Amino acid sequence: MKSFLRTCIWLGLLLTMGANSSYAQLRFGFKGGISTYDLGVSDAISIDQSGSTFLLDVQDARYGYHIGLVLQGKIGSFVLQPEVVFNSNSVDYSFGQTNNGSTDIFSEKYQNIDIPLMFGLKAGPMRLMAGPVGHYFLKSTSELFEFENYDQKFSDLTYGWQAGIGVDLLNIMVDIRYEGNFTKFGDHIVFSGQQYSFANAPARLIASLAVAIK
Repeated sequence: MKSFLRTCIWLGLLLTMGANSSYAQLRFGFKGGISTYDLGVSDAISIDQSGSTFLLDVQDARYGYHIGLVLQGKIGSFVLQPEVVFNSNSVDYSFGQTNNGSTDIFSEKYQNIDIPLMFGLKAGPMRLMAGPVGHYFLKSTSELFEFENYDQKFSDLTYGWQAGIGVDLLNIMVDIRYEGNFTKFGDHIVFSGQQYSFANAPARLIASLAVAIK
């Protein structure tokens, strides 16, 4: 986490110094928006507990929200855009025994600090952007804790990537992005000390709007 933050800080300082040039432009603003998981999860997790087999599956991925700060630097047609964003998402799981076919729905909510570092090219108001993103885990709440043998084991920092398009109109910045990740979805799930995960890595569709104040 510290090395990722240092990289963003140094890039921000370079942009600030570059902004003194007549060829450079620097803008700072606040952003917010919504996102939804595009999980593509097709295989349920099979969990053996006390002689019974349970299936845990993704029932629904709810819309999440994010708010944060954005710094955009432009030199010629090249754009560098680091961000620090608070992100909250939630997922509904179905969980039940295989022998009786009945299932119940349980919700989990996840909160992270996301740090995208976007690079891109700009032509007129349009931007094409891509870059790495770090997810720093803050906390999670889960209805699955109703089961006494359920636990969570989140990694403090995970990584992914984002890519998409943006439009800049006056002091308004609009972005539509797709996010992929390098870890499997649900790898925090622990039952009776055994860690599980789904077969797929999580992905998100992200829409945001930022207002530049400088």
